[in-house]
Amino acid sequence: MFWQTTRFRIALARPQVMGIVNVTPDSFSDGGRHDDAGRALAHCEKLLAEGADILDIGGESTRPGAAPVPLDEELRRVLPVLEGALKFGVPLSVDTVKPEVMRRALECGADIVNDINALRLPGAEEAVAAHPGCGVCLMHMRGDPATMQQRPAYDDVVTEVSEFLRERMTALSARGVAAERIVLDPGIGFGKSVEHNLALMRRQRELLALGRPLLLGWSRKSTLGALTGRPVDERLAASVAAALAAVQLGARIVRVHDVAATVDALKVWGAAGLAA
Repeated sequence: MFWQTTRFRIALARPQVMGIVNVTPDSFSDGGRHDDAGRALAHCEKLLAEGADILDIGGESTRPGAAPVPLDEELRRVLPVLEGALKFGVPLSVDTVKPEVMRRALECGADIVNDINALRLPGAEEAVAAHPGCGVCLMHMRGDPATMQQRPAYDDVVTEVSEFLRERMTALSARGVAAERIVLDPGIGFGKSVEHNLALMRRQRELLALGRPLLLGWSRKSTLGALTGRPVDERLAASVAAALAAVQLGARIVRVHDVAATVDALKVWGAAGLAA
């Protein structure tokens, strides 16, 4: 299986590690550390040296309770980093919900649009469909970052997430976007309780029936804090364990903050013959 993106046809026989580059002052675990282009590009180089396969660049925090960022500010944060990172010769993902940021990033040379809102804002589907080959990650989220953790409720979270992702794939297909350009993310922590997230983990294999690769983002999430009692800056072991579990259960891409530890763990996991 592979993922077709703007410049790269990404083979997924080996699990891919997507390194997180937050160009924000307020992300939940590393806000303010890489919030200018110079620091963000240095962080990109560090993640690549640690073994990242893909870089995911975002200029708007999506932590619970986060307020929206104005368009001009998000563009100011993201575009210089994206332009600078093109020289690294690796797939570049832009984490955004805004159609205009998608368009500008794709014009700049981005390979992937990673949208927590699954291209539901007016103009988002069109921005991706108009591009001849960019990759896209469709994620499930109920509500928005400002409100999503206010008493989330489901009858059956796995079934409802699956139905949502299938509908979004169908919508893109109707616009001529080939299935090979799409990966799916169940949205751990986005409008879901601890038990919802754990149900998605335990039943993750059911999502494979959708027929496209899964991208999982467990890194440093609050559910890991609930399980371990650890604050966000002490969740390395839990994050690596969750990434390994996701891969064992069929994920082909893991989105992480701690690239070196995840890459090392995946090498050992694979050598043991355990990786899916």
